[in-house]
Amino acid sequence: MSQKDELLERITNRTARVGVIGLGYVGLPLALLFEEAGFPVIGFDVDPAKPEALHRGESYIRHIGAEKVSQAFARGRVVATTDFDRLGECDAVVICVPTPLGKHREPDLSFIRSTVEEVAKTLRSGQLVVLESTTYPGTTREELVPPFEARGLECGTDFFVAFSPEREDPGNPRFHTQNIPKVVGGIDPASQEVATALYGAAVAEVVSVSSPEVAEAAKLFENIFRAVNIALANEMKMVLDRMGVNVWEVIEAARTKPFGFMPFYPGPGLGGHCIPLDPFYLTWKAAEHGTWARFIELAGDINTSMPNYVVDRTAKALNHHGKSLKGSQVLVLGLSYKANIDDDRESPSFEIIEKLREGGATVAYCDPYIPVARPGREHDIGLASVPCSAEEFARHDVLVVSTAHEDFRDPSLYRDVRLVVDTRNLMAPLHLGPEGPEIVQA
Repeated sequence: MSQKDELLERITNRTARVGVIGLGYVGLPLALLFEEAGFPVIGFDVDPAKPEALHRGESYIRHIGAEKVSQAFARGRVVATTDFDRLGECDAVVICVPTPLGKHREPDLSFIRSTVEEVAKTLRSGQLVVLESTTYPGTTREELVPPFEARGLECGTDFFVAFSPEREDPGNPRFHTQNIPKVVGGIDPASQEVATALYGAAVAEVVSVSSPEVAEAAKLFENIFRAVNIALANEMKMVLDRMGVNVWEVIEAARTKPFGFMPFYPGPGLGGHCIPLDPFYLTWKAAEHGTWARFIELAGDINTSMPNYVVDRTAKALNHHGKSLKGSQVLVLGLSYKANIDDDRESPSFEIIEKLREGGATVAYCDPYIPVARPGREHDIGLASVPCSAEEFARHDVLVVSTAHEDFRDPSLYRDVRLVVDTRNLMAPLHLGPEGPEIVQA
């Protein structure tokens, strides 16, 4: 029996051991999904705090409840570890590590490369390795296959390689890892077959494509589509503001068209692990091939400029109230990049806070999902959340709505607030009336 057929048999009878490298917002749900589907699972992470928490039955990701974690680990099919020597025990290894940008918007593949080195150390015949980290077309073929074949094994015969992009939307109650269609592109037909079988045993729908390059490009296209349309909404906001036209009302009117229009909404900038970063993976690769992705670059410039726009609007709003930004007490509402989750990766709130401070303001933040601001790759604001209360809100000269948490939709919070700069249209549905604060859209 060939290596492929043996692996397919183990996948079919659920004895194939699945290793998931990176137990963050992508890897942890995936590890739990394979465990729930009946596979033995080993989760790997360089941070010892994560395996320790998981084995205590604790979840460090808010929308993945502790009950789900404790039940999975109590069944005994899943373990978590920092011991990468155990990768050799796995029949399938799924790589879910970060792919950040460098200082000049160039792709940083250091996490992928270091992980590939670890996998190569224990690579054996019969293993499948799948990359899920978002990256430019060609990464899987260029970065995974050569180091693995250097061990004297042949891809497609001895081992198998594929790319299957992650499609997580933290906090989305409708879509989750199991019911989001899974795109899979194998290096060769045998790799495609075993990777499709693996994911097909755990997710509702597998979408097979002809190559990992197609799968890599599809993931980038998905996020570029959002980034470009959000940039358009942001530009419309800035243009219409000069004309005295409410962009939110314009969007609501436009979305009544039953064809040819899809609503996207402006905001204070882009956040999350994908949309602020992924488009630049394609622009960098395009330049390597002698072409210039001008449309994508322009969208990136608009979106990255939005924190400056928010700070400028805040300064002007304070001036209208007879105050300068310097010396003012500013409260930023929301540190996470989207509503009702605890994910603050690449959140524009960090840059807004830093730029407000540069202007001389005393800045605090309120976010019930993030009680203490964690240091990040580029930002360390050194703050803890203030209470979400009317008394606390009233202490500040201006509130800047950066994240539209449901916790901020209580009208009583704003009874003594004088000024709100609203980047999310949070305040309009509250109908605070003439006795409420002045609302400035930004």
